[in-house]
Amino acid sequence: MNFSFKRQKVMEKVLVALLPALLGAIYFFGWRTLLVVAWAGLWGLASEHLMASRRGDPATESVLVTAVLFALSLPPAIPLWVVAVGMVFAIVFGKEVFGGFGRNVFNPAIVGRAFVYISFPVELTGSFVPAWPGPAGGLGKWGPPSVIEGVEAITAATPMWFRRNFQFAEGFTYWQQLRQLFFGSVGGVFEGGDGVERVLAAGSMGEVSALLLIVGGLYLLISRTANWRLVAGSLGGATAAVVCFRHLLGADAVPPLLWSLSSGGLLYACFFMVTDPVSAPRKKPNQWIYAGFIGTMIILFRWQSIFIGGVGFAILLGNGLAPTLDLLNPGRKNRKK
Repeated sequence: MNFSFKRQKVMEKVLVALLPALLGAIYFFGWRTLLVVAWAGLWGLASEHLMASRRGDPATESVLVTAVLFALSLPPAIPLWVVAVGMVFAIVFGKEVFGGFGRNVFNPAIVGRAFVYISFPVELTGSFVPAWPGPAGGLGKWGPPSVIEGVEAITAATPMWFRRNFQFAEGFTYWQQLRQLFFGSVGGVFEGGDGVERVLAAGSMGEVSALLLIVGGLYLLISRTANWRLVAGSLGGATAAVVCFRHLLGADAVPPLLWSLSSGGLLYACFFMVTDPVSAPRKKPNQWIYAGFIGTMIILFRWQSIFIGGVGFAILLGNGLAPTLDLLNPGRKNRKK
């Protein structure tokens, strides 16, 4: 079988937008990050070529975007075999079973991420570690730290779990945490109410720094690569949900607005996942509903679900809703016929 590959300029712009998050992941967690991304790309290309070539279609550059999105959504210490399994599942069952690029209902990167999260929870939850401290970060390191201040990272809690289970322990005030979430240098040791010392771990590799995600997201908007309605709608839905649940209903378990927007991959989702043009609705009014629904569900999952992140499951629900929205509200032109 001859290998054929189709370049896509839009996908190249998305890859450029992901560069700040990728470079940040290397800085925070070491050079192993590049191996994880390349490993995901290799398995993604192989899977898509194997499936697409049977239809006489080429592999497309979109598979590289899926690989980077999937890899950066994983914890820094993720085993490579989990990366391979998740990437194959993402391409085969999230994309190729629907007929390839442009026909899939669900975002393939999210399909793969949700699959490994449910199938391998020990490997996923045990792979979160703190960012390397210091001005040089992890630039001189191969992988992420496994021990910080004498405490093993296996006892780590990500900011989302820390906020739900331990609130704001001594030495980790709201503004200190918010500063860490914005710049990405998440780490430190804290003692919970049970007297056990734990490491404050960062989140997934590409979701650590809100600042870097905003930089990449602004490039997508300025270059008109991403649909601004989908970005604004998802951020607006999340904002409205925080105001409603926390301030109107008095749910203190829902984090404050700035903390909610800066943590748990919400910005990563709003800029890079919700804006996937294939799985989003085609009609403008439906795009607002779709994006607002996802943003709202992310906050609801964080509040009530055992899946405290909730981003992936909220997007999958939105992907499933998108075709129905376009069927129920086809637009003015179709209604006039």
